[in-house]
Amino acid sequence: MARIAGVDIPDNKRGEIGLTYIYGIGRRSAQKILGQANISLDKKVKDWNDEESNAIRSIIAENFRIEGSLKSETQLSIKRLMDIGCYRGLRHRRGLPVRGQTTKNNARTRKGKRKTVANKKKATKG
Repeated sequence: MARIAGVDIPDNKRGEIGLTYIYGIGRRSAQKILGQANISLDKKVKDWNDEESNAIRSIIAENFRIEGSLKSETQLSIKRLMDIGCYRGLRHRRGLPVRGQTTKNNARTRKGKRKTVANKKKATKG
């Protein structure tokens, strides 16, 4: 297994796919990285030699914010929104969808498991 940025990249995957296991690198970024390193997109990770692995490591270190620093930056951005009390910050605080989705029927991922609220009994006249 190749180890880049503290992440084990599976050997049996193509390089383009293997690099996406790093948080902050998607398909497009992986294609750019391999293009800069002059490595074929179809070449498997197990076929990379040490020189190619080092080239990829240096390109990622110079040009990309990944893993821990990216996660902390994202968390700081969310915290800033919550601190200034904007609409998006309030939605984050309440655990509701942030980007305008409806919440009447769906949004279970953000809202969590259903919390059933019992109906009030109707008072009988008599």
